[in-house]
Amino acid sequence: MKFFETSKYFSLKKSTYIKLRWIAVFGQLITINAVYFIFKFKFDVILENSIILIGLLSNLYLIYLHQRTQLLDKEAFFFLLIDVLQLSCLIYLTGGIANPFSIFLIIPAIFSSSNLGFRSNSLLVGITVLIIVFLTFFNYPLPHPVNEHFHVDSYYYYSIPTSLIVALIFLNYFALTFGAESRLRKEALNKMEEIMSKEHELLSLGGQAAAAAHSLGTPFSTIKIISTDLLKQFKNDKEVKKDIELLVSQIDRCGEILKKLTLNPVVEDDFIDKDLSISDYINEIVKSFKETSKKKFIVNFDQNSNSLNITKSIEIVYGLRNFIGNANKFSKNQVFINLKSDSDLTEIIIEDDGEGYPNDVLSKIGEPYIKSYKTSIKSKSGLGLGIFIGKSLLEKNYANVLCGNSKIRSGAEVNIKWKNKDLLKI
Repeated sequence: MKFFETSKYFSLKKSTYIKLRWIAVFGQLITINAVYFIFKFKFDVILENSIILIGLLSNLYLIYLHQRTQLLDKEAFFFLLIDVLQLSCLIYLTGGIANPFSIFLIIPAIFSSSNLGFRSNSLLVGITVLIIVFLTFFNYPLPHPVNEHFHVDSYYYYSIPTSLIVALIFLNYFALTFGAESRLRKEALNKMEEIMSKEHELLSLGGQAAAAAHSLGTPFSTIKIISTDLLKQFKNDKEVKKDIELLVSQIDRCGEILKKLTLNPVVEDDFIDKDLSISDYINEIVKSFKETSKKKFIVNFDQNSNSLNITKSIEIVYGLRNFIGNANKFSKNQVFINLKSDSDLTEIIIEDDGEGYPNDVLSKIGEPYIKSYKTSIKSKSGLGLGIFIGKSLLEKNYANVLCGNSKIRSGAEVNIKWKNKDLLKI
């Protein structure tokens, strides 16, 4: 199944957007009418309310005529543009950029930065900047009571649009950056969930296979006994004997296939269900790598003075396997694994004799979708998803994971540490 790349699709949840627009519409209605009827400011209140009606009608359209629950990129851009134009008309009629509510002009563009694509967002930012400039030079006077008039120094006046544009670009940049990182992290987490679901499926299949092998053992034995007796009875009939020998061989073949489907033909049920110590985890993982790797694994359990048995966790298996696999992949000849434990802490240190983490990604280790430009490891390195997934899974199970370069050896070092009381919660 192809992984759905969430970072390439942009949409806006319609129900949330509608609620925000209702707040804006009622806020505008209350402000306009309160200023006119309570504070006695003079302006065309009927025209102002008519403009607010545009926002109200567009919201009703979204509720009753727009069928989808999500607004796609272009649709969201269109309605956010309506919001900007509607508010700019209100501000044009009430003092332009000197109106204290002009700050609200930049909100739709900032909102779009984390919900729309880059092109749509850039276009909305550009239109907003043009509107701010237009309202600076073209507008109706700011409403005021009959016996007062509003004056502002030109230096202060022109600093208002300048500050709005700077704030718009600054906030938009940060929203774009954090929005992109959030989408990538979401994509990576979805990938992690997909991988873990496959791991659970494999474990479930292994358990089912073990149960099937156990359950089918008796009927297969019965069939084999009967087949052997038939073979003795028809030993002189070559045609029948040939068919019975084929039947016996196929029964043996079925038994072998079922054994191979189990996680471990000898202790398959115990391996699935029993509690394991961290040293058991490491031994199982290292054993699997030794079968395919020519690297030397040096495992040290000398300082493992307080070995705790914990419930078997696929997440811990996968997390440790990721880091040991990386050490195997990037090492030259040797991988070093040291397990330490005492009454309070359990610690695993994984080191290799490779080149270590490149300086250009060292500060970002643990983040998804990072890639080094170092040519010597470029062919081996991926996008950092393995480390991200391994780190996330172990931290989810109370571990503290630190990645860096070894001070003793030439390669990378991963330090995984648990408090014993947390290990027992797993």
